[in-house]
Amino acid sequence: MSGEGEFRLDTAKRRRTLWVVLWLNLAIAIGFFAVGYLADSNALLANGLDNSSDALVYALSLLALARPRRWKRGAARFSGIMLLVFAAGVIIDAIRRFVDGSDPAGMMMLAMAAVAAVVNLVCLRLLQNMEGKDVNLRAATTFSFNDFISNGGIIIAAVIVMLTGANWPDLVVGIAVAGIAIYGGIDILRDAHMDGHDERGTVHGKKRE
Repeated sequence: MSGEGEFRLDTAKRRRTLWVVLWLNLAIAIGFFAVGYLADSNALLANGLDNSSDALVYALSLLALARPRRWKRGAARFSGIMLLVFAAGVIIDAIRRFVDGSDPAGMMMLAMAAVAAVVNLVCLRLLQNMEGKDVNLRAATTFSFNDFISNGGIIIAAVIVMLTGANWPDLVVGIAVAGIAIYGGIDILRDAHMDGHDERGTVHGKKRE
């Protein structure tokens, strides 16, 4: 197979994978929003926003597959900024719930988080199995890893909510999800910055020998 043929086949495989994770994340986001509203859960709504931003990232990744490297960096930077904006919104909502009070339903949180954990694990494995990922696909993998970790936090919070009847575990996990998003957003922006240096043949602003 020619080099051009291999490139087209590899691109087609990546496109199929991204479409799968895109639709899975959209489905999970809708589930998080619906159950989060019914369960009065900041953590579930936070993950709904997270998965929505993920779906946007995967859509950008699809657009970036056949684009120049500079375009891919731009998509990755947009993804990182979206994560930071999403994190700020979650923290504001958690503060509001702390002040006004909330009554999260632990069992509903547990069930939704368990389903989402399975779906996000599938997405993560699909993305990890892709070889030679560019900066934009590395950003997509970061998103899925963040989601999987967040689901584990919700499960722990749901158990504590059921045992104590308190709302603070839900708020703590919501803020923790925001913290993970902040870390992931900064990591994505840093990766995009270094990719720009790499393309210009520089590292930390110095020419390679």
